[in-house]
Amino acid sequence: MAHMSDNWLLFVPSDPIWQPSDEAAQKAAALLATFVGDAEIVTERTEHIEIVHPFANWDGVECPSCRTDVDEWFHDVGLKIWEGSSFTRLDCVLPCCGLPTSLNELHFIMPTAFGRFVLEAMNPESDTTPEQERQLSETIGAPLLKVWRHL
Repeated sequence: MAHMSDNWLLFVPSDPIWQPSDEAAQKAAALLATFVGDAEIVTERTEHIEIVHPFANWDGVECPSCRTDVDEWFHDVGLKIWEGSSFTRLDCVLPCCGLPTSLNELHFIMPTAFGRFVLEAMNPESDTTPEQERQLSETIGAPLLKVWRHL
């Protein structure tokens, strides 16, 4: 039997350290379920900041200032961080123009995020609208970043 690929619709607070209350997370999960049809909805909390990567949807990363391709640099930085198993600091200095910034502020061609909380829908039947995303942010209590992951 051939393995089918899977898609995840992931929502991560824009502040990578912030986590919602259990009650807010449960309410947001229930709300997301009403938007995406018959999808498996899960919330995940981690002690340390982790990267929420789009995997097969990856399309590169650029400096937010000069728009130089920093994909190779990010890959090297990412490998060092992943070997340590968690992100403790997101601050960095970009190799292209020396911009001091945060990994969370890089310009990812396909959205990528960093955080300690993820609200996810596995194999959603539909995408969310900007209005639905506003409702999710309001319910969870923080602005959310949306990442589409494909494996």
